[in-house]
Amino acid sequence: MEITEKKEAESKGLNPQSVTEATSFNSDKEAEDRERQARDLKAGLHPLKHKFVFWYTRRTPGVRTQTSYEDNIKKIVDFSTVEGFWICYCHLARPSALPSPTDLHLFKEGIRPLWEDSANCNGGKWIIRFKKVVSGRFWEDLVLALVGDQLDYGDNICGAVLSIRFNEDILSVWNRNASDHQAVMALRDAIKRHLKLPHGYVMEYKAHDASLRDNSSYRNTWLRG
Repeated sequence: MEITEKKEAESKGLNPQSVTEATSFNSDKEAEDRERQARDLKAGLHPLKHKFVFWYTRRTPGVRTQTSYEDNIKKIVDFSTVEGFWICYCHLARPSALPSPTDLHLFKEGIRPLWEDSANCNGGKWIIRFKKVVSGRFWEDLVLALVGDQLDYGDNICGAVLSIRFNEDILSVWNRNASDHQAVMALRDAIKRHLKLPHGYVMEYKAHDASLRDNSSYRNTWLRG
């Protein structure tokens, strides 16, 4: 990393090593994506801007250690084309059919749905709580927006999570940089716009380092909008 880039990262409260790793990762991914898209086009398919992975976590009630959480994350399937997405999505269980507590994750390839992942460690997430009868529709709209690269500051987005809980379901959208207030608020506005979020729904933001400190995904949020 150049000295100026290192100082800029430090001034924003970011880990310079993580920024370096993320920059290198982005460059490699961009080259891989271009090659992938060319192959898909040659095969007569419709390539997506990013390759995505669906993950599934079935939580064990009463067990909250990070080790057990990592062990419980299971990769379901990946896809990189419109055709591949619909084949995958049509075979996934609907949110209403999933047991509680369960997490369904949709992340860009190369990013694991963990706070400590190099793409996530300096970021955070927007959180929205839904009644169970409507969560499936909002989750589908969010998935389509992510896959179709329809949200502003899309390169700053890592993925999304649907958390099935006993009395409610929770949607969260993860981004790379919790310190970039403009990007964080623009993402909030894009989510509201694409989900056509009714008035009365409150969006909350929480940085992943705060989640690491209190070992909680959704408690003690520090920004509401």
